[in-house]
Amino acid sequence: MRSWRGLPLLLVLVLWLGAAPAEAQTRVNVVASFSILGDFVRNIGGDRVDVTTLVGANGDVHVYTPTPADARTIAAARLLVVNGFGLEGWLPRLLQAAGGKASIVTATQGIAPLKAGSDADPHAWQSVADAEKYVANIRDALIAADPADADVFRQNASNYLARLETLDAEVRQAVGRIPQSRRKVISTHGAFGYFAARYGIEFIAPIGVSTEAEPSARDVARIIAQVRKAHIPAVFLERIGDPRLIRRISEETGAKVGGTLYSDSLTDEKGDAPTYIDMVRHNIRTLTSALAD
Repeated sequence: MRSWRGLPLLLVLVLWLGAAPAEAQTRVNVVASFSILGDFVRNIGGDRVDVTTLVGANGDVHVYTPTPADARTIAAARLLVVNGFGLEGWLPRLLQAAGGKASIVTATQGIAPLKAGSDADPHAWQSVADAEKYVANIRDALIAADPADADVFRQNASNYLARLETLDAEVRQAVGRIPQSRRKVISTHGAFGYFAARYGIEFIAPIGVSTEAEPSARDVARIIAQVRKAHIPAVFLERIGDPRLIRRISEETGAKVGGTLYSDSLTDEKGDAPTYIDMVRHNIRTLTSALAD
């Protein structure tokens, strides 16, 4: 054991300070607009970030109503991560109310949007290849916000991108086991356009890209006729949305309800999709289970 007796007071103080644990490093205060972006930030930032999501687990970002607490949260942030492509229609007024100085990164920067009518389809994360672009954009924004931890952010992002590349290969392999004639499904709303473009499964949605939309009776009749004509084998519920529409289509066409897909939100830790990778794996298992028969 080190003896302090006989040492000058100043030397004792220096030795004591050297032996004391270093003060915890200040973390970057990051706000993400919804749960999927929050998961990306946590994977890249690790223990160098504190992450708050405005629309949390099981929430619907399309119809979210901000609160005064959200304005205070943004005002205190150093970095705000948003999706863009019109997903967060409520955001401009919230930013005006917050009046903060947070840097804003649009995670879809550099991604060519798919079109849904005249609007951009905002659900680009449904393609794992596009999710990798989200990660690169968030990594660069974190480095700009906290250059001292740049190496940590780069390494964390590199590790996570390797996991996403493996995930992308898993999805393509799984789709390859589905007969070409059975790669057609009905889902609640149009959240899977990027998934369809990347992996070759056709999704037909009675509701558009936003859950604010409501299908007309003519829309539903058209979908039912299409299911019958194309012999679409399965319809899928979504964690976000009203399940009654899909059940009606199933009852009137004989297409089976293939299970629940996750589109716009993660679940809490006890659910099927607490992380983005869990969500994608759950969705592809659900799809292949219903379609590969």
